[in-house]
Amino acid sequence: MAGEDRGKRPAWAPPVLRGDRLEAGLRTLELDVRHRLDGLLQGNHLGLVPGPGSEPGEARPYQPGDDVRRMDWAVTARTTTPHIRETVADRELETWVAVDLSASLDFGTALCEKRDLALCAVAAIAHLTGGGGNRLGAVLSNGAETVRVPARGGRAHTRGLLRKIAELPRAGEGTRGDLSAILEQLRRPPRRRGLVVVVSDFLGGTEWQRPLRALAARHDLIAVEVLDPRDVDLPEVGTIVLADPETGRQREVHASALLRREFAAAAQAHRDQVARALRQAGTAQLTLRTDSDWIADTVRFVVARKRRWSGGAA
Repeated sequence: MAGEDRGKRPAWAPPVLRGDRLEAGLRTLELDVRHRLDGLLQGNHLGLVPGPGSEPGEARPYQPGDDVRRMDWAVTARTTTPHIRETVADRELETWVAVDLSASLDFGTALCEKRDLALCAVAAIAHLTGGGGNRLGAVLSNGAETVRVPARGGRAHTRGLLRKIAELPRAGEGTRGDLSAILEQLRRPPRRRGLVVVVSDFLGGTEWQRPLRALAARHDLIAVEVLDPRDVDLPEVGTIVLADPETGRQREVHASALLRREFAAAAQAHRDQVARALRQAGTAQLTLRTDSDWIADTVRFVVARKRRWSGGAA
């Protein structure tokens, strides 16, 4: 669990990020992100996104999954083979993170809460997009309170942002999160082209799909889905109490084999719906779990994206 001593936990487990251990946990997180990401990616992490650049780069053959908006029709007509035009990243990239900290993220049955994993995801994004005059801003919401952090650069700004995420009060019982409202905060006023990263567990409906599509028309998008094992299956423990943290409703049930199968099927159907909605909005998806090595999962995601940009196998 999240409160265990770090020495008894796997090396990849997120540090404790609350109470009197917050400051030490933030320092540990910064070191983990810098050392492990740089080590696993071997210095190839710079430029998490290939643009959205304003300078035209080389043309290369079209690969399934490429953005058709980057088709180079002149080269395509000349060679009779579909080509896309690469772009050279802008010298300064502006990244905005939309962080959903609603009550459903104040939950975790493995090595941390989903809320802690959301903070870790932002730390990784900050590292992967940092340097070179790049700026990072954020919109944070727990359902009852929304905090906007202006886009700035520098390590001190990143530390301050992570501290704001860690210290944002937990939403009270009955407070519903609204991811659509968070995304609308990023749409208006319009911002310079850049990267938008949405961090959420995406539980509930998919009303957020429309504002996400609107953002995709101007920005490169990444969705970080934060999950706990109990989001996707129930334990075989007999009678359990199921609770909706955003409404406070509770229900005592017997975790029979039939109920566990039905719960797993419904959870998988919802995850498939989320993945389809993100794909239709043109959003890349990274899934992090509280029982998995989140840095290794992030590395695999970054490497796969780089392979697609270069025309290699995903």
